[in-house]
Amino acid sequence: MKPVLFSGIQPSGDIHIGNYCGAIRNWVRLLDTYEAIFCIVDYHTLTQPYDRDLLAKRTFDAALTNIAAGLDPARCRIFVQSHVPQHTELAWVFSTVTPMGDLSRMTQFKEKAQRAETESYINAGLFTYPVLQAADILLYKAVAVPVGEDQVQHIELTRDMAGFFNSTYGETFRLPEPMVEEATAKVPGTDGQKMSKSYGNTIGIFDEGKQLKSRVMGIVTDSQPVEAPKDPEPNTVYQLYKLVAEPEEAAEMADRFRAGGYGYGEAKKRLLAAVDAYFAPFRDRRKQLEADRDYVEDVLRTGATRARAEARTVLNRARAACGID
Repeated sequence: MKPVLFSGIQPSGDIHIGNYCGAIRNWVRLLDTYEAIFCIVDYHTLTQPYDRDLLAKRTFDAALTNIAAGLDPARCRIFVQSHVPQHTELAWVFSTVTPMGDLSRMTQFKEKAQRAETESYINAGLFTYPVLQAADILLYKAVAVPVGEDQVQHIELTRDMAGFFNSTYGETFRLPEPMVEEATAKVPGTDGQKMSKSYGNTIGIFDEGKQLKSRVMGIVTDSQPVEAPKDPEPNTVYQLYKLVAEPEEAAEMADRFRAGGYGYGEAKKRLLAAVDAYFAPFRDRRKQLEADRDYVEDVLRTGATRARAEARTVLNRARAACGID
């Protein structure tokens, strides 16, 4: 049997180039090496302000768009977190062995609490988010969890929770390892900051036509004249081009920047053509899936059925270990 890889997908809207190049592209490369499980974590969404009328739609769209982006259901499993009740039950069990001090030291909780508009947004769910995340992972005996640098602390706490439980009740859970996706932090947005929906600087992988052109041609650049030689490395246009072009094409653009006589306008047009061509198959696949929504629903239903069976076995072991039988 192949080792299990687990990752959670936030139902937060369309996928942008940062999401794809920082995470999804890496996941696709791992599908033949691991038994890959992808969970759309709708319960986690409840810990922050959200539009309840859009949650179901965004949850479904998360499945549809990730399948279109390369997560082939024939090679991995996709399901919705709330369709497998064992996640929340195991989270409660873990909450009884997890020190509050460990949760209070989580960097992401501190950052989100500081950004909260009112104290009502700093809820218990936000505080215990890592506990549910640990249940998500440990229910499936995952050995690898692909994460960005900002999530490594959460996986370390997941390992601690498994250790707390094992030392209290006996060896029950396997400790997973974080698989750091370093590229996540290297994808710049149209304003030069890290590409993020919260910054409004994204280029969606399903954007096309005028929308795509507007976003690419609107990339912020410096004011160097066309004739001036330019360093390509800090250049947002070049950094994005490297992600979707062949290595020799990226090298050619870099050489032209260094030589001078190559303006940002021309480079943006080249980037626009490259992005459009690279993601065209993804757009086509998405349109096919939108026309066959029953297929996507069946993928989620099948994934949840199998997940419940596996999760039930693991949860029953944990319950018995605690003396609940």
